[in-house]
Amino acid sequence: MEDTPLWSALCVLAVDPVSVGGLWLRGRAGPVRQRLTEALAALPLPLPLQKLSPNIGDDALYASLDTASSLRAGRPVLRQGLLDKASVLVLPMAERCQPGLSARIAQAMDHHRHALIALDEAADDGEGLTPCLADRLGLFVDLDQIRLPDPLLLPPVTQIEAARQLLPSVKVAHQTVTDVVKACAELAIISARAPILTLAVSRCLAALAGRQVVELADLQRAAALTLAHRGIAPAESQPTPPPETPQDPPQDPSPGDQPADPPPGPSDPLPAEVIVEAARAALPQDLLERLAQSRAQRAARGASGSGAARIGNHRGRPIPSRKGRPQSGNRLDLIATLRAAAPWQAIRRQANPQRAAQALLVDPGDLHIRRTKTLSDRVLIFAVDTSGSAAFSRLAEAKGAVELLLARAYSRRDHVALLTFRGHQAELVLPPTRSLVLTKNRLRSMPGGGATPLAGALKLAYVTALRAKARGMTPTIAILTDGRGNIALDGQPDRTLAEQQSVQLARAIRAAGTAALVIDVAQRPQPRLAELSLCMGAQYIALPRASAGRLAQVLEASLES
Repeated sequence: MEDTPLWSALCVLAVDPVSVGGLWLRGRAGPVRQRLTEALAALPLPLPLQKLSPNIGDDALYASLDTASSLRAGRPVLRQGLLDKASVLVLPMAERCQPGLSARIAQAMDHHRHALIALDEAADDGEGLTPCLADRLGLFVDLDQIRLPDPLLLPPVTQIEAARQLLPSVKVAHQTVTDVVKACAELAIISARAPILTLAVSRCLAALAGRQVVELADLQRAAALTLAHRGIAPAESQPTPPPETPQDPPQDPSPGDQPADPPPGPSDPLPAEVIVEAARAALPQDLLERLAQSRAQRAARGASGSGAARIGNHRGRPIPSRKGRPQSGNRLDLIATLRAAAPWQAIRRQANPQRAAQALLVDPGDLHIRRTKTLSDRVLIFAVDTSGSAAFSRLAEAKGAVELLLARAYSRRDHVALLTFRGHQAELVLPPTRSLVLTKNRLRSMPGGGATPLAGALKLAYVTALRAKARGMTPTIAILTDGRGNIALDGQPDRTLAEQQSVQLARAIRAAGTAALVIDVAQRPQPRLAELSLCMGAQYIALPRASAGRLAQVLEASLES
């Protein structure tokens, strides 16, 4: 256990959590993470632990005015915030941390009074810790690659205390600093914090070993904890070799010259190369690729993660205020508060003569907070059956309906997504968008004909709806088909299996609470398609000769309902 990355990370965290930034624990919730989380509470840390919520507000983070206590005392009363006291912050569900909260935690860590333990439960590609927090954490452990012993042993307190006393006298040679910077450049790590954190971790490891000088073994273990997850794949990180320059042929030595030295044998690898190899060997290649993909997707949404969606991402019209305290983002409704306090002024002055001189007597029960109706963007996921002989006419009407819907979407902030299914699979032709230009460019050329992979279309529509919900949008699925599905999810022609899979996916859409609409465009209404609509909890409409205008009207009516 003492040679594992987890043991090293716990020891370093216990010695000096502030200098190393903290610990990034990546892994889904389970017995391993549960046992480790419980062990963190017993870890001999120099600072107290404080648990944060991903949705915590500024009033809990910083010192703020306690309105109720201030009104009761007749003077301003401040409430202490969680960031006012030096501590080790524990952030569960760190992958859901909003950009604003990430920036506030990062700012507190930059003052060198706090450390962070981030519990990252990211399950899908593109999820994960925000870059501003990941860059400040010097320790990384992937829980999916770890087996915890039973019982889980923690670092001994005596060893930790001895390392803390020795840490101020641990020295780092100038050449060691150069080697670490070269290793970061070799791994294509552009963050300036990476070498600083690596040296801080290596100093803690040297102190734990009882050494006053950082050695190569300390750098190797520090690289596995600090640099491994920051690097990229070896094939991508290899620098381009410089062009070869012609050299003059060697001249024959003169008789008076000394004999040439023998050619050098195989030399030991340089320290920078050893650090690079230790970092690359610490994590599996697939984890490096997932972390890189997560960083790339976050960068596509904005370097700071400001494009991350929020559930209920728009504010609508105001609604009547209610009693409450202005905290956690709530705003005081001054008019409603004064209206509630006004009838009781005479009674309160008689009951409290010491407060009779105040112009207005307001009690905590008079406080009202503002409320608004929270709205979110709507997205219509339009699945069009482009198979069979009537595919081209259906596709033309679908194109017209989508363009009509988009033309009317600007005032209501609606989005439209388009997927088609034919042959052996379904394809997302148009992701959720409000751009007419982009829509017309994507709709110009879409092929038709072939079999009907209805099950694949339902699966793709279901996945697209889940992604839209994760972005704070309200999806509605509209399926335009004749109901003759004959291709299974594996791409093989099997009508019976395809129908069974379609029913299963329809029930999954209903269980997810996604609104749906099925438009039957067959010449005669299909009973199987009506049964599928019941399984999906969708509205069933038979439109044998549906025009673009009629389709747009039906879809708009379904959105308004």
